[in-house]
Amino acid sequence: MSDRFTEAPISQLIGFHVHPATEEDRTVGRATVELAVDMRLHNPMGRVHGGVLAALADAAMGIAFGRTLDEGQDFSTVDLHIHFMRPVVSKRLIASGKLIQRGLRIGFVECQIHDDRGRHICASSCSCTVL
Repeated sequence: MSDRFTEAPISQLIGFHVHPATEEDRTVGRATVELAVDMRLHNPMGRVHGGVLAALADAAMGIAFGRTLDEGQDFSTVDLHIHFMRPVVSKRLIASGKLIQRGLRIGFVECQIHDDRGRHICASSCSCTVL
């Protein structure tokens, strides 16, 4: 089964690597997205811009939610909350998105981003609505 999120223009632009979905990922609403960060993604203080981290979290959560949709359904993020815990300069980041609760129209999703050494970088949550 093709995963439309893997080839999304934003994934190509920023450099997201979306892990292929297993059948269980589609059933429970789970996604892993990686990003290799370097100075091209830095803010003026020399660290990865918070908007890049928010985009990474949004991608992982959106993909997790999107994988639970039926054929022909679409969705949109309603809100997004993010908590930054550690600055990043140059690392490989791993974002793990997981559906927490889903109704017929609204779902709640969470994401944890860690670096390649297992350090917690940020935590995020969002609500999505089926369109």
